[in-house]
Amino acid sequence: MKRFLYLLPLLLGACGGSGEPAPSTDHTADPGEVNVYSHRHYDSDKQLFARFTELTGIKVNLLSAGDDDLLSRIEAEGPNTPGDVLITADAGRLGLAKQRGLFQNVRSEVLEANIPPFRRDPDGAWFGFSARARVFAYNKNKVKPADLATYDAITASAFKGRVLARTSEHVYNQSLVASMIAHHGREAALAWCRGVVKNFAREPKGSDTDQLLAIAEGIGDVAIVNSYYVGKLMNSDEPAKQKAREVIAVAFPDANGHGTHFNVSGGGVIAHARNRENAIKLLEFLSSDEAQRVFAEGNMEFPVRAGVPVAATLQAFGPCTPDTLDLSNLSRFNAEAVKVMGEAGWR
Repeated sequence: MKRFLYLLPLLLGACGGSGEPAPSTDHTADPGEVNVYSHRHYDSDKQLFARFTELTGIKVNLLSAGDDDLLSRIEAEGPNTPGDVLITADAGRLGLAKQRGLFQNVRSEVLEANIPPFRRDPDGAWFGFSARARVFAYNKNKVKPADLATYDAITASAFKGRVLARTSEHVYNQSLVASMIAHHGREAALAWCRGVVKNFAREPKGSDTDQLLAIAEGIGDVAIVNSYYVGKLMNSDEPAKQKAREVIAVAFPDANGHGTHFNVSGGGVIAHARNRENAIKLLEFLSSDEAQRVFAEGNMEFPVRAGVPVAATLQAFGPCTPDTLDLSNLSRFNAEAVKVMGEAGWR
């Protein structure tokens, strides 16, 4: 069994399709490498890892898998984990990793200067390095932007049979509902979920991109999606996405005075990391101006560092006021959010 666990990183690395070397099976510290477990699957990240190696000489060994799989894996490996950094695409999962003792706390003047307090863990367990808004994409030929000023707007009877969303099993929707619980309480969040379910155009399914394509197909008129999916669709040369971008616009809804819900992708140093200093160097690099520009332009995400410009595609969506809720609330209320969505009939 021990031998199998040592070989498992290589096997999963081969299956992950990352195109990068998997974490080493040698559990001693290596000043020349850092082992990354990542749920993200973007070319921008591979570009940044290559640039980090170019700047520092530190090789990045990447293992890609689902977020829940990675958390379970780190728990199973325990002190024998080869992983140094865990990266995932939602603050709720980052907070869950902290709750399960998978991170160690880090003090870094660089990270604390570059990343606002509400986009990192107060104890230094994890740090957000790119942000995405949970917005409404809508058919601009059928919906007026003024009709989508708040998240509550899509619960109105005028939107019956017109709302699109992915399932309640996805953490992006869970985190949105968790933020509502944090701000307004369980009953308000339940009422919102019931109102959304009442107005679904179809049973929830597919990805955020699928919801955008469904707007173009006339299946629904408003979709709950992450902003970067819309940004990437707007720059796509695929015919179906080009068709969709002709009719789609974006509204940044307000959470009853708190602004638009924003989440983060981020990472932290794994509790039993052998290459701790290299792990911190990598996280610091991901918060640098150079890396933040790559997240912004390469993946249509909002930079977390002040002064780094937002991609022109996202700027064209219009102004927004981000919610500054402490993102640790997303993991704190995740379990309750799942219950609320189930109670409302959101499948």
